[in-house]
Amino acid sequence: MRPPTSVMTVGALLCGSVLLTACGAGQPVPPPPTSSPTSTAVDDPCPGSGVAISAGEVDSASGLRGLGVFLTNCGTRDHTVHGYPVVRVLDADRRPLDVVVGNGSPPVSAPDSYDTAPQPVTLRPGERATARVLWRNTVTDSTVNATVGRYLEIAPAAGEPTQVVAPRGGIDLGNTGRLAVNAWAVRP
Repeated sequence: MRPPTSVMTVGALLCGSVLLTACGAGQPVPPPPTSSPTSTAVDDPCPGSGVAISAGEVDSASGLRGLGVFLTNCGTRDHTVHGYPVVRVLDADRRPLDVVVGNGSPPVSAPDSYDTAPQPVTLRPGERATARVLWRNTVTDSTVNATVGRYLEIAPAAGEPTQVVAPRGGIDLGNTGRLAVNAWAVRP
């Protein structure tokens, strides 16, 4: 006796989903977008510091998320940045969430070409540097609520004023509780 067509169709769809998921598991992390950022800073477009922070689109693949963060010199003088952006994840009411932020891709992802040693980057007016934020949307414990951030509070470096950006789609961390950032750099 042959199973009904609907059972065969559902079975084929499930097998296809499993294969697509498995094929994407070893894929390299996508780089942040190189085009102009599409989400804008929530606050002042050119703060008194002379640099504006914005974010691109969230790029997702097999549960791994990548977000390009841009630091644009909107002032009238050169601006030098060195190191990693300082990032905090905020909820919809702009309250900080309990998220550990690490420098470099591990332990969120394997090291890649974005894991270079921080170098001083001097931006002339109108130039920009890029950093990348990584996280996984992974749920490993069904008894722990998934964390979803709405905003990122970002400072160009420790001790510098923060700015708030609202990435489209938010920051869906599952219940991993961790995020990774790469150092500022000028990337082609």
